[in-house]
This record gives sequence, C-alpha cells and structure tokens, in this order.
Amino acid sequence: MDFYERLRARMKSIIDEHKLDQTEVAISSNALTAEEAIGITERQDFPLNKGKEVMLNAVFKDVSGQAFTDQPSVFNGSISQLMGLDLSQNNNRALLIAASNAILCQLGLIGGTVHCKNEGPESCAREISRHLQAHYSGAKIGLVGLQPSILDQLRSSFSVRVLDLNPDSIGRERQGIVVEDGEKDLEDVIEWADLLLVTGSTSVNGTIVNYIDIGKPVIFFGVTIAAIAYLLDLPRLCFSAS
Repeated sequence: MDFYERLRARMKSIIDEHKLDQTEVAISSNALTAEEAIGITERQDFPLNKGKEVMLNAVFKDVSGQAFTDQPSVFNGSISQLMGLDLSQNNNRALLIAASNAILCQLGLIGGTVHCKNEGPESCAREISRHLQAHYSGAKIGLVGLQPSILDQLRSSFSVRVLDLNPDSIGRERQGIVVEDGEKDLEDVIEWADLLLVTGSTSVNGTIVNYIDIGKPVIFFGVTIAAIAYLLDLPRLCFSAS
C-alpha cells in the first residue's frame, strides 16, 4: 500500500473509533510567521527565518498541531472532508499532517505537536546530539534537511554529511560542511552513512519514502512527523516541542 494511503487508513481507524467523522468538526490551518512559529531565536539561519518554509497551524478543539511546508494553504471543514483530500498534492499532505497532529494530541495519543520557541531549538539540538552520542557513538550521520542548530551540535562529535533540497543551500558551506543535493547525492549519502537523521518535513514533500526500509537506522526529528511517527511506528526525536 502507498505510504500515504497507509497513513490515511491508520488515521481513519482512529477517527472511526472515536466517531469523529460523524459530526462536523472545524479544522483550521493558517500559515504562521517565523516569530509566531519559533519565537525570537539567537540564530537567524533557520529556514523559517529565511522565508523558505512556513509553519501551518491546525486547530482541533483548541489543541494545535503544526507542520512545515513550502506550499501553504488553508482548510476549514469536517474531518471526513479532510480525510478525502488528494494526497498527491504537497499542500493537501501538509493540511492532513498538521491536522492529524492536532487531532491525536487532543485525544492524548501524542505530544510535542507545537514547535519550540526562543532557546528551544538550541536546547533540542543539544539533546539530540547527546542522545545520538549515547546510542550511536562514532556513527557517520547523514543529516537530511539543513537544520543549523542540529548540524552545529553534531559536527563536533560525528562525521556528518548534509542533504537539502533548497537550491539556495546546495553547494554552500555551512559550519565547515558543504550542503549536498538531496536528489543527486541521495544514494551516495545513504550508502556512506551509518545512520540517517531526517527532518519530518520529508513527510510533506513526499521524499519520506526514500528513507523507509533502507536497511539501516533512520530517525526522524521535529514536530511535523509527530502523528506519522505514532501511526506508522517510526522513531522520532523532538525534545523541546509542546
């Protein structure tokens, strides 16, 4: 079964169990500014600060769930309407993923669905590095998605290669490491790495399928992947989200 159809099926089973599709429940999503999403951070090189991504904020019964996307859109309607969206489109995947985060959080099944702010990203990056040092000491790490705080923490303890899809980042040196092409260099980095640390945003742009069942450890990070990690039993690190 297609990855997104598996996701839809797992989500639908929970919706049916809680009888959420039998009533009209308002789900709204709106793009947040960088300051609304991650507050005032010491570093200004996050994708949100540079305007390359926005954060969608879905609200279900006053509980929020968020997701990064480069194709923001809005939705107001029932959960059954939401579940019927065409998931071949990036913007629809972002809506479903953000809303799933909000729904599962409201049901008490997951936490950490709202992005950390201010000092949170730096603190989370330190905890991610500590976790990987404790469990994967000496590993060669492929970081998928340029996240500057995480890269800064990892580079002092691990051999790291970075993949990204943003043409403004590819080929440029960041903290002593040249950012590689997330398409052209993908296979080479996967073969080289002992471990892949992958942004949850891959679940929105569709590239997450490149990191499923690849024969070596893959860990996802961030708020976007919260519901998917729960529904499809994927490992996730996210230490500062609320």
